Amino acid sequence: MSYQKEYRESIEHPEAFWSRQAELISWFEKPKTILSQDEKGFYHWFKGGKLNTSYLTLDFHVENGRADQTALIYDSPVTETVLRYSFQELKEEVSKFAGVLREKGIEKGDRIIIYMPMIPEAVVAMLACARVGAIHSVVFGGFAPNELAIRIDDAKPKVLVTAS
Repeated sequence: MSYQKEYRESIEHPEAFWSRQAELISWFEKPKTILSQDEKGFYHWFKGGKLNTSYLTLDFHVENGRADQTALIYDSPVTETVLRYSFQELKEEVSKFAGVLREKGIEKGDRIIIYMPMIPEAVVAMLACARVGAIHSVVFGGFAPNELAIRIDDAKPKVLVTAS
């Protein structure tokens, strides 16, 4: 199916289109409804469905024979460092950090700010947050202290993850 045909289908028949897309996802619990609208006119997608983006990003690929394939390439022009993580390696790092977050009392719905340079550990932190159900916000490392303080005050995180 061409892009234009897919696009047209998504606009003209959104529920049917997204129902087909939902079948391609490995849900923990399949949604009861694909698309609904409440009395205020707000739309709700995949109501009743449960999934985990960390699982879909890593475990799904490991379980489907791609454990040794490259999942992440880190290429730093500054340090001339190139690192490759397989799905299995990245899953192990994410699982370890998710364990640390749980040990620190992080639970589903808790807020975390990630204030790190663009390094593999930042990706690990993001996926670990998703694994435990925490809400993360990545804050640009170049912000001045006052700008960082504003974002911390706004988010009211339980944890600030940082590195230098």
